[in-house]
Amino acid sequence: MRKLLSTILTLVSLAALAVNPRPPNIVVIVADDLGWADLGAYGSTFHQTPRLDRLAREGLRFSNAYAACPVCSPTRAALLTGRYPPRVGITDYIGGQRAGRLRPAPYLDHLPLEETTVADAFQEAGYLTAFMGKWHLGGTNFYPTKNGFDVNIAGSAQGHPPSYFSPYKIPTLSDGPAGEYLTDRLTDEAVRFIATNRSRPFLLWLSHYAVHTPLQAKPALLEKYRATLTQLPPAGDAEFRPEGERRDRRLQRVPVYAAMLESLDQSVGRIGDALAQAGLEERTIIVFTSDNGGLSTSEGSPTSNAPLRAGKGWLYEGGVRVPLLVKWPGVTKPGGTTDTPAISTDIFPTLLEAASLPARPLAHVDGVSLVPVLRGGPLPARPFFWHYPHYGNQGGAPAGSVREGDWKLIEWFEDNRVELFNLKTDFVEQNNLAGKETEKVKALQARLAQWRRDVGARMPTPNPEQPGAREK
Repeated sequence: MRKLLSTILTLVSLAALAVNPRPPNIVVIVADDLGWADLGAYGSTFHQTPRLDRLAREGLRFSNAYAACPVCSPTRAALLTGRYPPRVGITDYIGGQRAGRLRPAPYLDHLPLEETTVADAFQEAGYLTAFMGKWHLGGTNFYPTKNGFDVNIAGSAQGHPPSYFSPYKIPTLSDGPAGEYLTDRLTDEAVRFIATNRSRPFLLWLSHYAVHTPLQAKPALLEKYRATLTQLPPAGDAEFRPEGERRDRRLQRVPVYAAMLESLDQSVGRIGDALAQAGLEERTIIVFTSDNGGLSTSEGSPTSNAPLRAGKGWLYEGGVRVPLLVKWPGVTKPGGTTDTPAISTDIFPTLLEAASLPARPLAHVDGVSLVPVLRGGPLPARPFFWHYPHYGNQGGAPAGSVREGDWKLIEWFEDNRVELFNLKTDFVEQNNLAGKETEKVKALQARLAQWRRDVGARMPTPNPEQPGAREK
């Protein structure tokens, strides 16, 4: 049935393309491990992101946008398919195998080829589709070119680059001159693609490795932020706050991270300039987002998501709330901000509607189109769900979560502990109301349990090898 429907939708898409011979180009830029509070447009004062801030001024900024998972691979699958991670079968970053008191749930190590991706849909509609950067959704047999992309540059099974400086040792990217910076190189490839294909509609998915570890920045930018840091007062006890068995960074003051982010910001600016030079600026929709919250509790804790709690690998807001900027010339009101919640699964149906292509409800079953919001209107309220049955590198333990309206519930699978927060009055998640709002807890737990059944979520199991122990 899905195959027949796909054929019908392809014919409809081609008919629409014939009627509308100049459909919009689509550029999706996905940052890696970029936190909600990392951009100037979201309140950062240490990081300098003028081009991303400009994109926010030219388009619509979402203040309540979420990643579908607190780690990368599941969110990347959700962005491409419009389906929640447990429905796809990828619930941890591919390669993650930590165990503690529980054995983590099994998961797929690749994006199944039977999934319909946003690239499949646009390719079938006559678009040229290109993927550049981090893939991390399977090896050679599951590369981007097996999932709807005509072009693949630098997309491989790797979750992070061995080096941000050439030689990169990325199997799908030729090395550049010694010292060439990876963020710049991916941008060069994207700019070249735009200039070469200005006469036909394209979907460009630029998936930066930045600002993921290893923490490596261009020397001049690194020195710039080191100098900035010397002008700041000592952080003292305000720099970190306890989070479980870890420490959560509460201040942004890491020069190498800021320098990496500025290179990413420059990349976004160069993409915008290339579109303008090609005469495509007014005919191109730009989406910018991240795959999970900023890294704040491990591996150097290079950023802070404050005032949000925790970061990557946790189901607190710092781990799942992310930047989302959308510029749709002639549609999004410049400088607009919306507090309408959105999530990774929404990108697929949104792009289809924006390009006047038919929806694929059997594919992007968990996403809704954000076009009404982009046009300045409302969107019906709906719940949001997360399932992370794993131990992350960042200190978090297996858990699930649901947000419905202003209420957010987190279930911890090790000990069945429950936390309940009212995000309207406590978006920093410091006041656990589970003991007071018992009826709300029951209702949300039932909702979350039903959702897990609906999507076929797999659960962790007791670990007899580590009874009563939790990995630190």
